[in-house]
Amino acid sequence: MRLRNVKNKQEILDSSSYLVKDPYSWKGKWKEFFSNDHPIHIEIGMGKGQFIIGLALANPNINYIGIEKYDSVIARALEKVPEGISNLVMIRMNALEIDQVFFQEVSHIYLNFSDPWPKKRHHFRRLTSKIFLEKYDSIFEHDCCIEMRTDNQELYIYSLESLSQYGYSFYDISFHLHQDQDVSITTEYEDRFTKDGNPIYYFLSKKKK
Repeated sequence: MRLRNVKNKQEILDSSSYLVKDPYSWKGKWKEFFSNDHPIHIEIGMGKGQFIIGLALANPNINYIGIEKYDSVIARALEKVPEGISNLVMIRMNALEIDQVFFQEVSHIYLNFSDPWPKKRHHFRRLTSKIFLEKYDSIFEHDCCIEMRTDNQELYIYSLESLSQYGYSFYDISFHLHQDQDVSITTEYEDRFTKDGNPIYYFLSKKKK
């Protein structure tokens, strides 16, 4: 997701207290950063932030970290964060560096509408490829837990196969999430897509560490 011509983008990034400017220095110390022992959940590719902000407001006893690599997108997300919320921060970074920012401290990963990288030669860039699953191993504190939503059926099937081969088990699977469940917290893209009744593919997966 890339936005263009976001007014005052750099000013927003520089002035927001919700953007962690030096995330690499907090590797292995994120509970110290939040000053509590609450579980840490991260969303990789958070877009404009609607989903993770909604989670943080609904679950004050969980710490949330949103990750996004595009300046313009994270600037829009930062503008949405309500003042006074203490269990949410955002990081501007490439997901390939995730194991340089976290170490044995994450409880849950959300992957919402990730880039499907449809060309076969690019499949290694998918956030559910073996390359990323190996990185996730090092950042989970205890058991590994990955939750995914996507509108791309091919990416969904690929992800089911990839995680299964890597030792994950699936505890919830849906080929039409909004038809099967009452969903209260959504992404901006999800809202637009489901207006037409199109399916959202979903799974919750876990692996013993």
